[in-house]
Amino acid sequence: MTHPLLTALAQARLRDAPIFVKWCELNGVIACPAAPASVARFVTDCAALGLSRLWSAVQDISRMHVSLGLADPTLGGVAASAINALAVIPPPRSWPAPFKERFASLPYDIQVYLAAHEAQRERALRRAQNDAASARQKLAALEAETKDEKTNGNEAAARNQD
Repeated sequence: MTHPLLTALAQARLRDAPIFVKWCELNGVIACPAAPASVARFVTDCAALGLSRLWSAVQDISRMHVSLGLADPTLGGVAASAINALAVIPPPRSWPAPFKERFASLPYDIQVYLAAHEAQRERALRRAQNDAASARQKLAALEAETKDEKTNGNEAAARNQD
């Protein structure tokens, strides 16, 4: 006879993270509590699933552990590095070098958010630079036109005096 808590735990595993649990059974690894290295190996082994399905499975692993009050093995470290190796999201260009090195250890969803935010910031910066360049060109053209009018006006006035 098994303890009811163990039965409930086994059912929760199957319900909350079915892909990971099946992978653990095939590889002789404990699904819950999972070691971060096991999650990283799962990510590497199941890369063929594609990043969207794989990230969904990783979130299932996270929810399974958090719902049971266990530490989340998917946050940072080797699990994040394994996902980053597949996703290859470059760190923001505006970040200093020491922080760029740490970017790979962030969870995938945070990397995606930061990359999108950085791209939006870059677009806004380029747009502002283009607007400033356009304004400088208009100002230069206006100054040249004003200078020509003054020069032409002075020549006409000099002719009238002669």
